[in-house]
Amino acid sequence: MRIAAFGFRSLPSTNGSAGADKFVEELLPRLVSRGHQVLAYNRKYKDAFVPVTTYKGVNIKTFSTVQKKGFDTLVHSFKCTCDIIFHNRADVVHIQNGGNSIWALPLRLFGKKVFVSQDGVDWKRDKWPWYGKIYLRLSAFISARIPNMVIFDNVLARSYFEKKFRKKFEFIPFGSEVPPVDDNLEVLQKFGLTPGSYYLFVGRFIPDKGLHYLIPAFKKAKTKRKLVLIGGSPNPSPYEQQIMSMGNENVLFPGYVYGDDTIRLMKNCYVYIQPSDVEGLSPVVLMVMGLEVPMIVSDIEENLYAVGDTVSTFKQGDIHSLSTQINFAESDYPVMKEMAGKAKERASKYFNWDKVTNDHIRVFNGEQLPDNHQHVA
Repeated sequence: MRIAAFGFRSLPSTNGSAGADKFVEELLPRLVSRGHQVLAYNRKYKDAFVPVTTYKGVNIKTFSTVQKKGFDTLVHSFKCTCDIIFHNRADVVHIQNGGNSIWALPLRLFGKKVFVSQDGVDWKRDKWPWYGKIYLRLSAFISARIPNMVIFDNVLARSYFEKKFRKKFEFIPFGSEVPPVDDNLEVLQKFGLTPGSYYLFVGRFIPDKGLHYLIPAFKKAKTKRKLVLIGGSPNPSPYEQQIMSMGNENVLFPGYVYGDDTIRLMKNCYVYIQPSDVEGLSPVVLMVMGLEVPMIVSDIEENLYAVGDTVSTFKQGDIHSLSTQINFAESDYPVMKEMAGKAKERASKYFNWDKVTNDHIRVFNGEQLPDNHQHVA
């Protein structure tokens, strides 16, 4: 197949990258390895882009876009759509983010097979202003009607869409495997860290991620370790400034870290914490499970679907509850380690990148998948 993909930020990852970027970084090269021709569309921002034309066999085209949040995606996706149509770049188009579903209409009118990956109920995310939420509700209706198929990464969002639109959709989760890395600890030394001396969060600094709960809860907990928050938001915001102002000698903001160094930070942290209010199926959570690292997550349905009973959980948005779980990690670490072993077993059983790739190929070919993940225990 000739496949084109857009709706993410960058392949490989760069400043502002998120779950969609991690997803295409795993999926697209595997599609190439199965013999398919893949073209990925990167975004070029004023201060963030990767100057590459290929990545692990994936051809890459880069288009500039605007800086304004929300509009950057629309402008870039419009350019991608025009390039695919006017230059006949592909027969199959894989779009990340249901907010891009409006481009499915012209693509289908020009004979393309269009598939949209939807990672959640987007208008529930606090990062969007009121007009953004209205647009996302409209785009959900378009997603349900125009593309050849919508692919969800969690069964909860899929169930919501199926009930609302009375139509069947596909479910393909993320994988959990992490490539092996050496034991080079330079990235820890760079930040003044040692193995086991810190708690970790990796992601964008946006309200959805719950950092305004995490930092106060950590400060309240009885620990001498540090809290390390890797990443930031793609566009500077008052929220990010608020979060950064909460730092001190024990709450560190090293900035963006990529690739193997991210894995090294995860492998060597004491506990990973995911305090999200809203998620799809988090690729970071699955990575941490695959690394057999102890973890604390908020008890939102999407997180519980991923982890089952294999990690510690706290009540969403509850600072005291999260602080209590951090104290538990300090006092009962052998229990946390035992749970991490069970988490790795669960990740290996249910979340596998090769199966994810094969399932996408089957959907692109018009096949219907068996519903094996509906009742993951």
